[in-house]
Amino acid sequence: MLRHIDAKPKVGYFLGTAALDVHTPFKLIDSMKVKDVMGIPVLLRETVTVSDAVVTLFLENVGSLMIVNQEGTLAGVVSRKDLLKVTLGHATATAMPVSLVMTRQPNIITVKPEDSVLEAARKMIQHEVDSLPVINAIEGREGLEVVGRITKTTMTKLLLDVALGT
Repeated sequence: MLRHIDAKPKVGYFLGTAALDVHTPFKLIDSMKVKDVMGIPVLLRETVTVSDAVVTLFLENVGSLMIVNQEGTLAGVVSRKDLLKVTLGHATATAMPVSLVMTRQPNIITVKPEDSVLEAARKMIQHEVDSLPVINAIEGREGLEVVGRITKTTMTKLLLDVALGT
């Protein structure tokens, strides 16, 4: 009746004409790019200690930190879970460099500013991560520059904004 889902005998259910309308929330999200919704990344050097990373995590109220090397390019990502695993039961762990705890390149899932928001959501779900660094290649140099971040909170806010029409 609302034309969001249609059905045919021996075919099954499929998206209705209302779901394919250009002004539906799905089409709006489908047309959005990561650069339209990304947040500011929280960056730390790979030489900082685990203790400094934990403090930064709480002060910035984020779930993960992007770790950069001396050249300022992406070296790794460290999450709450990574820091919790290393600090529980290890009193001396807080003095170790965060580079020993982080997930390193090339094992980091990233997105580019021109990628669609839906592609970012697919990557987050497929790889079971809470956030993705938004990166750009640096011309004439090796490595990736971190220009933003996209998180589960970003996605939830986006869905709420679209649902409420704001």
